[in-house]
Amino acid sequence: MPNDEDMGEKLSAPPDFDGPTSRRGCTDVLCTFLLWCMWISMTGLGIYAMQNGDYRLILYPLDYDGNVCGTDKGTIDMSEYPYLYYVNDYSGGVCVKECPNLENLTDPYTLVTYNGLYQVDGAYITEEDIAVADYSVNNDTLTCTDQVCYPNNDPQQAYESMGVLGGKGFAYFAMDTYEVMWRCVFRDEAKEALDAIVIPDGDNFTNVVIDMATQNENIKEGYNLWHNLFGDMWVTRYFILGLGFGAPLVVGFFYAFMLRVPGVLPFMVWFSVFATIGIVFAGAWYAGDTATQWKTAEPPKYTDDEIKVATYASYVLYVVGALLVLLFLFMRKRIQLAMGCVKETSKAIMKMPLIILFPVVQGLGFMLFMIAWTVYATNLASMGDFQVNEYKAGDYQISVRTFEFSDFVKKCGWYMLFCFFWSGQFILALGEIVFAMAVAKWYFARDKSRIGSLTVVSSITTSMWYHSGTAAFGSLIIAIIKMIRSFLAYLQKKAEEMNNSIAKAVICCCQCCFYCLEKCMRFINKNAYIQTAIFGSSFCTSAKEAFFLILRNAARVGAITYVSGGVVFVGKVFITTFTTGVSYFAIDHYVRDELYSVIGPLFFIAFIAWFIAGMFMSVYDMGIATILQCFVADEEMFSDDQMYAEGSLKTWVDNHG
Repeated sequence: MPNDEDMGEKLSAPPDFDGPTSRRGCTDVLCTFLLWCMWISMTGLGIYAMQNGDYRLILYPLDYDGNVCGTDKGTIDMSEYPYLYYVNDYSGGVCVKECPNLENLTDPYTLVTYNGLYQVDGAYITEEDIAVADYSVNNDTLTCTDQVCYPNNDPQQAYESMGVLGGKGFAYFAMDTYEVMWRCVFRDEAKEALDAIVIPDGDNFTNVVIDMATQNENIKEGYNLWHNLFGDMWVTRYFILGLGFGAPLVVGFFYAFMLRVPGVLPFMVWFSVFATIGIVFAGAWYAGDTATQWKTAEPPKYTDDEIKVATYASYVLYVVGALLVLLFLFMRKRIQLAMGCVKETSKAIMKMPLIILFPVVQGLGFMLFMIAWTVYATNLASMGDFQVNEYKAGDYQISVRTFEFSDFVKKCGWYMLFCFFWSGQFILALGEIVFAMAVAKWYFARDKSRIGSLTVVSSITTSMWYHSGTAAFGSLIIAIIKMIRSFLAYLQKKAEEMNNSIAKAVICCCQCCFYCLEKCMRFINKNAYIQTAIFGSSFCTSAKEAFFLILRNAARVGAITYVSGGVVFVGKVFITTFTTGVSYFAIDHYVRDELYSVIGPLFFIAFIAWFIAGMFMSVYDMGIATILQCFVADEEMFSDDQMYAEGSLKTWVDNHG
C-alpha cells in the first residue's frame, strides 16, 4: 500500500482564495514562442510551395501523357480541354472539352483512344459530342487500326482486341458520363448497356484477355469499388452536406439544451437509450423487408448482389441491436449514477448557456487554420516530378504518368503533418482550459447569481492571454506521439509491401504501446488543464498536482468518471444513430435508384455525425471532469462547513463515489 508521502502533499488553499485565481501570469511562455515559430515556418513553407508549385496539378486531372487538363502545364496546351475521359483501368485518360452526354448511353462503334476518336461503320456520334485534345504531336502516341482495335467491324471482337483489351488498353468505347471534379465518370446505365453489346460468352475470349483478367482481378475489383463509391458520394453530395452536417447540429443543440433542464434529464437519457435501440431494430426490419420485396419483384429490378447486401445488412443490424440491448442492460445502474453528476454540470451550463456554442467557435477556428493549411499542403503536394509507369497489354506497353516526390518535398510533407497535429490539438487544448475555467468559476462561486454567459467570455480571454503556452505544451506532447504513430503506420505499410511478418508484428506492438501512451497523456493533460484553470500554474506543476490529487481520491474519481461517461456515450450514439436513420430514409426515398449502394454515403454521414456529436458532448465530458476535480480539491482545502460544494452535490458524491 502506498503511504501518504507517495501520494504527494494535500492541496492547501492560497491566501484569500475565492475561486480560480485572478492573480495570473503567463505560463509556459517558451511553448507559446515555439508554437508561433511553427506557424511562421509553416507559412514560409506554404509561400515557397505556392511560388514553386501549382495547385492545378492536384485539383485538375492528369492525362496519360503527363498533361494537366484545363491548363497549359505539360507538353500540350490543354486550356480548352478541362475534363478527363478515362480510357483504361489504370486511370489513364485523355483531356476532352466536355464530359460526353449520349442519348443512347453508348456508341459501341466509336472508340476514345490515346490519339482521339476512332470510328467504324455504324458510329452515330460526332467529334463535337466528344471533343478530344490533339495528341498527334507526340510521335510515340499509340494509334488504332482495324486490326488492332476493331477487327471485322465487330464490337465483341473490339472489346477483346489488343487496343481495348477489356479496359486495359489504350482505347475504350464512347460512353455516357457525368462530371465529378473534372473527371468524366461512366454512368452505371451506360456500362450495363455496353456490357450487353460487347461482352461475349466466355468461350469466345482470347487467351490474352483471360490472362489479363486473371492477373488484374484484384485491381478490377478495387477500381470498381472506389468507382462506385465515388459515384454514390457525388449523387448524394447534397444529402451528405445537408443531413451529414445539418441534422447532427440540430439534434446536438436540442440534446444539449434539453440536458440543461434537470427535470428532463432522466427522460432524455432513457428516451435516447430506447430510441437508439428502436432505430437499429427498425433499420434491421426495414432492410430485411426491402430484401424480400426485391427478391419477389416481377420483373426483377435489383441484382442478386444488391439483395444479398440488403439481407446481410439486416442480419448485422439485428446483431448490433442485440449487443446494444445487452450493453445498456449492463450499464443501467451506471447510467442512473451518472445522471447525478450530469445534473450538476447541467446547473453550471444553465447559468452559462453561451458555453454550448463554444465548440462551434472552436470549429470555426480550426476551419480557418485548415483553409490556410490546405492551400499550403496542396501546393506542396504539386511539387513533384512526372514518372512514366508502363503496363503490358498484349504486344503493347500502356503508359500512364504519375507523381514522384523528392526527399525534400517528403520531409516538408512530414513537417506539414506535424503542424496539422500540433495546431489541431492546440485548439482542442485551449478549449478544454476555457471549459474548465468557466465551470470552476461557477463551482467556487458562493453567490451563483454572479455567474452568467459573461463568465464564458472572461474565461476565453483569460485562457488565451495567460495560458496559451500551457495548451501549447500539452498539445505538443500529443502531436509528437501522433507523429510517431504516423511514422509507424508508414513503416507498417512498407512491411506489408515487403511481406515481412516479423516487422509487421513488432510495429503493431509499438503502435499499441503508443496508442496507450496517447490515451494516458490525454487523461493527464485534461486534468492538468483543470488545475491550470483553477490555480494558474504551469503545465508540469499542474500535471503533477492533478495526478496526485486524483491518486489520493482514485476510487471516488474513477468510479464517477467511468459511470458519467455512460451518459456522454449514450448522447453520441443517439445523435449519430438518429442522423443516420433519417439520412437512410431520405436517400432511399429520393435517390435510391441512382445509387450502387447506400452504405458508402451512410457511413460517411455517420462519421460526420459522430464527430459533431462528440463536439457537443465534450462540453458535458469536460464539465463533469472539472466538477469532480473541483470537489476533491475543495474537500482537501477546506473543512466541511467552509466547502464550496452545495449540499446535494456533497451528499451525492459521498453516496455514489
